Amino acid sequence: VQLQASGGGLVQAGDSLRLSCAASGRAFRTYTMAWFRQAPGNEREFVAVIRQNGYTYYKDSLKERFTISRDNAENTIYLQMNSLKPEDTAAYFCAASNTVIQSTLRYRSAYHYWGQGTQVTVSS
Repeated sequence: VQLQASGGGLVQAGDSLRLSCAASGRAFRTYTMAWFRQAPGNEREFVAVIRQNGYTYYKDSLKERFTISRDNAENTIYLQMNSLKPEDTAAYFCAASNTVIQSTLRYRSAYHYWGQGTQVTVSS
């Protein structure tokens, strides 16, 4: 599967953004889809995941502000980000896997397919 992330940009603290990740292929609904992010000098970190059945899981510190969703008809996932903070500045990557198990949803190594990243910059 090929992934194309979009929707990033430069915003002010407190603003909202919605990221999109479009996937190719007819088997999209069989994939667990996730968002990760990577700030300069930091490792890529887990943000949120949505499973085939709609189950969602978030990094604890983000679950009040971020919402992940999927549209299987459009082969797309979304990340709605509200009340953005300067510390949310990062490149955001979408990822896909059809073999990830529940205990490894947060781990980069569990995902086989990655998008190219979309930059989110939040100014104070």
